[in-house]
Amino acid sequence: MSPEDIGFLLVGFTAVVVAATVIVMLVKSELAVAAGEVGKSSGGRLVLAVALGMGVIAFSFKLTVFTLMSALPKQTIDRVMVERHFAQIVPASWSTMPPIPLKEEPYQWQALPYTAPAPPDNPTTPEKIALGKRLFFDPNLSLTRDVACASCHDVTGGTGIDSRRTSMGIRGQIGGRNAPTVWNAAFQAVLFWDGRAASLEDQAKGPPLNPIEMGMPSGEAVAQRVRDNPAYEPLFEDAFGMGTSITFDRVAQAIAAYERTLITPDAPYDRFVRGDRTALTPAQLRGMALFQTTGCVSCHSGANFSGASFVNLKDGDPPAAVAIDNGFLRMFPGNDTPYAQKYNLTADIGAGGPNADRGVWRIPSLRNVALTPPYLHNGAVDSLEEVVRIMATSQLGATIDGNSQHGRVVFWSPEQQRVSKVDRPVLNDRDIKDLVAFLNSLSSDGLAQQVAARQRK
Repeated sequence: MSPEDIGFLLVGFTAVVVAATVIVMLVKSELAVAAGEVGKSSGGRLVLAVALGMGVIAFSFKLTVFTLMSALPKQTIDRVMVERHFAQIVPASWSTMPPIPLKEEPYQWQALPYTAPAPPDNPTTPEKIALGKRLFFDPNLSLTRDVACASCHDVTGGTGIDSRRTSMGIRGQIGGRNAPTVWNAAFQAVLFWDGRAASLEDQAKGPPLNPIEMGMPSGEAVAQRVRDNPAYEPLFEDAFGMGTSITFDRVAQAIAAYERTLITPDAPYDRFVRGDRTALTPAQLRGMALFQTTGCVSCHSGANFSGASFVNLKDGDPPAAVAIDNGFLRMFPGNDTPYAQKYNLTADIGAGGPNADRGVWRIPSLRNVALTPPYLHNGAVDSLEEVVRIMATSQLGATIDGNSQHGRVVFWSPEQQRVSKVDRPVLNDRDIKDLVAFLNSLSSDGLAQQVAARQRK
């Protein structure tokens, strides 16, 4: 207790003594007369004095308790995120994992732009798009000449995935991760599940050199495969200028330019945000509200519903900023739930360090999520409703239908040696279905029609 607090208590004690003395005198000389107590015994006057004095004493007692409590060590509630020793589970270049910010300002919903941003050193042109599309579908860029980019990312009649749990590469080899959709990848600030690529150009160089996916020994070997096809020479000159040599960097630039055309700003959600108030159903509107109030927007924010995407986008312009306030990656699963073991979610740790006991992953976009099963980095989950349950409990600590085994609300901070308890969302089955309904509103009308047409065949 500080000297100021002790002095405050002494003043309060003195005030109580003085007040009690004054009350006794008032009762004896004034109040008793006014109340018709003249001639009664001194015992009656004493009772009246005690009754009035108790009010003063009670007030003084409350004041004392308040002073004592204010002097005790303050107890704080940590932000709603599982705090772990991040230095042990992330790359050495990181000092901490960025916390999930508590958004106090009103959340602003955004529609997807009609065009994707392009970097200054690789402007998008029709010639470059045409070249990139041909390269995207060319299986000769693989060692065995039978696997193309489009083999895992079907964009002609599909939703930019291969619908496998994990993708198949050359010679029938099976990779370890689910293929993310290429649709709207142009809005992502980092790519691959572990976020190791900082641009579409960097990402385009990955699969050709992966020993499981396309198996080429080097970037020069990829460029030579392209040079071996005489049809490519005029296409490269059209795209990059006369006399331009064919290099692996330019191959990647062309593919990236094509991928920047693969965007879907035609979802019911986009129509709603742009002014069509009939675009969403009542269930989708309820789900939209839950998506915000439950905390989903803490990670899946912005027009592309990913904290790992560019923000402040305008049609045709470079991004004004990137989502550095949220961070690109998240630990998953954040809380221990039965789902982690059921779906083997911690076998692959992504961007986690060598001592990690769970993964660190790029925040995926939720655009077209209803059209792109199976889900998660290992493709282990087929149902979108099940994924919503997993994310609500594992990442937000939510309790579903009162099942406290799923919602974990006690967090430990090893740095501060503190345990914190936070009340987390409580959801029911209808809430889950409403959230799923809202996620369906993020599906492109065009892609949904393609999927429906394929299913009818």
